[in-house]
Amino acid sequence: MASVIVQTRLDIPMSDDQFKANTPSIPLRKPYGSMDLISTKTPPHHGRHSKDTKWWVVLNLAFQSIGIVYGDIGTSPLYVYSSTFSNGIKHKDDVLGVLSLVFYTLTLLPMIKYVFIVLRATDNGEGGTFALYSLICRYAKVSLIPNQQAEDRQVSNYTLELPSKRLKLASVLKSSLEKSKFAKLFLLLITMLGTSMVIGDSILTPSISVLSAVGGVKEATSALTQDMIAGISIVILVFLFMIQRFGTSKVGYTFAPILSLWFILIGGIGFYNIIKHDTTVLKAINPIYIVEYFIRNKKDAWVSLGGVVLCTTGGEALFADVGHFSVRSIQVSMCSMVYPALILAYTGQSAYLRQHPDSASDAFFKSVPGPMYWPMFVVSILASVIASQAMISGTFSVVHQSLSLGCFPRVKVVHTSANHEGQVYIPEINYFLMLACVGVTSGFKTTVKIGNAYGIAVVFVMTLTSALLVLIMMMIWKTNIFLIILYVVTIGFVELMYLSSVLYKFTLGGYLPLAFSAFLMTVMYVWNNVYRRKYHYELDHMISPARLTEIFTNKNMSRIPGLAMFYSELVQGIPPIFEHYVSNVPALHSIIVFVSMKSLHVNKVPAEERYFFRRVEPRTLFAFQCAVRYGYNDVREVAFEETLITRLKEFIQEETWMQIQTLSIGGKMTESGRESDREIEHNEISKAKLAKEEKLREIMEQEIEQVEKAWEEVGIVYLIGQNEVIASKESNVMKRILVDYAYNLLRRNLRQSEAVFDIPHKRMLKVGMTYQL
Repeated sequence: MASVIVQTRLDIPMSDDQFKANTPSIPLRKPYGSMDLISTKTPPHHGRHSKDTKWWVVLNLAFQSIGIVYGDIGTSPLYVYSSTFSNGIKHKDDVLGVLSLVFYTLTLLPMIKYVFIVLRATDNGEGGTFALYSLICRYAKVSLIPNQQAEDRQVSNYTLELPSKRLKLASVLKSSLEKSKFAKLFLLLITMLGTSMVIGDSILTPSISVLSAVGGVKEATSALTQDMIAGISIVILVFLFMIQRFGTSKVGYTFAPILSLWFILIGGIGFYNIIKHDTTVLKAINPIYIVEYFIRNKKDAWVSLGGVVLCTTGGEALFADVGHFSVRSIQVSMCSMVYPALILAYTGQSAYLRQHPDSASDAFFKSVPGPMYWPMFVVSILASVIASQAMISGTFSVVHQSLSLGCFPRVKVVHTSANHEGQVYIPEINYFLMLACVGVTSGFKTTVKIGNAYGIAVVFVMTLTSALLVLIMMMIWKTNIFLIILYVVTIGFVELMYLSSVLYKFTLGGYLPLAFSAFLMTVMYVWNNVYRRKYHYELDHMISPARLTEIFTNKNMSRIPGLAMFYSELVQGIPPIFEHYVSNVPALHSIIVFVSMKSLHVNKVPAEERYFFRRVEPRTLFAFQCAVRYGYNDVREVAFEETLITRLKEFIQEETWMQIQTLSIGGKMTESGRESDREIEHNEISKAKLAKEEKLREIMEQEIEQVEKAWEEVGIVYLIGQNEVIASKESNVMKRILVDYAYNLLRRNLRQSEAVFDIPHKRMLKVGMTYQL
């Protein structure tokens, strides 16, 4: 470590009884960024995730969740049967086979897997691929960036509640992951792949949803061609992306009643179609019809699974958006409204198709009763827009999470809601999604072709979630091995069957999400790889304590009034760029704070635990290190500098009180060992102790006064490292391409540190240095 740290805990060996007997009654507040050494209270459940949540609060959240979570899966009846029966219905009972497949797929994957199993794996209420990865990283040391500190585990949200310690398998698996560099890299790569697939999903969801809804107008007029329908869809999509800058929360909450109306309508029309057309479709609950369907159609039945699986779209969105609500509210809304409405909708379409097998290409709108056509058309357009909105806002959240963990290039993140911290808008991603959606819609034009691409994105994300979930079951939950095997044999087998089917359609459009994912994964891997190389370089070349003292005590080095914040990635030591700076500018401000923005594998870090200070010794240097710890869903404070100064003053106070407490304890222990000595010696010891305490208080007051004077009168100067990164001469061709071309291309065309941190240019000084990796 590049600095000697003043510890914020007592290292005097004593028993609990001795500690209580020898501790003076000095009122101490908990230092910011330090652990409460006495309190052992379990952190309370906060807000909407409380176990004591009242039932009416749950119902309110359940209603609100309908407008955010279920747009994707709710609009799937628009295109599932047209994608499944892309070549028409060859046998009347094929409808029963597909309905049986839909029923058991909806029950097994969105309902049982996501609602009742995956939602248990939330990270303090947050869901998504990065939440699962963060849980694993907190339990096992599998992070590839060595910026972990022992103090990180003192953050209240960091500790995992382990249900059992009875299985040896969990310890073996944990040890294996921690020892294997390949396993660590593989975990990171599949997390990146899952994130890339979610982004690909958010490109295809708006395209297929809006195109399916607008396509319903063909039932009213045949004058519109497919090109015209695609054009109208593109106009709606462009409008949808242009309004993203105004925030996403208002859209979801405002239109929750519309999606509720949508589910009521599709459920009611489905029930009407069952009664009117064919009540015998209810026998599809018998899985024998699935077997007969495969016997009759063989390979064609297996290929059609790529259309059936579209009924599960939105399962991952359900998991990713749980942080805005609660697990209980998602379970209530899914079981009470969404699932029954979807089952009735698919069953009603099946009853209609049993009587009208030639209508498979547009089963949804053709099965709508005449008087209900226009109301359903309007509501379907609104529902598809809301479904698209949910996926777009989900993508912003996913990119924000990956950005926080160093897995995505720097982009501008705009916080759009004062009430919901997770609501963000990212302009670069928004325009990328818009261009991609317009390209997909204009290129494919039909839902059948987009459905071929859509299926791969959906199933890949589900499969990757299952893989991470199995690791969590084994290591963290310590689930019985037979239950894990049961999960893999049932849900895992079904997902692999669907995956094999959608991959068969690779040349029919299935290549699209894989191409998107390959591009995004390449960007993420290049950025993360060089990010890790830079961090290791700084770690290997950080300034030693002796060299740091030599720099500060150099006679040619002058100290000027003011406070300087030196931004660095390094959380444990002084970066080499600092020495490069002082070698060119032989002047240092009177107060130096080395600031590092650090992301923990936790969704949120409480504000009172965010700032962790260390003093750079000796005290006369008046230099500090500050690790500002964020969770992957946290947003940087508006008044960041003011908050940091406040926390710095409080740290100086707490540090001083801790030193006074140490003196008091040491004095009492000395007195207890000298009870037989003369009283005069006791008085001398007390006077010396009081003199030391008074001196410490005097130093504390002087330091706080200096900080306030520097902050109010002179202001802050920001020192930003602008590092040029090049591959070393010994590097191979691949490393040269990765560092010299790919990374530097991204760095030059994306935002720099000062733009991300919103640093005023008048008070900023860039320090350039070349790193040979």
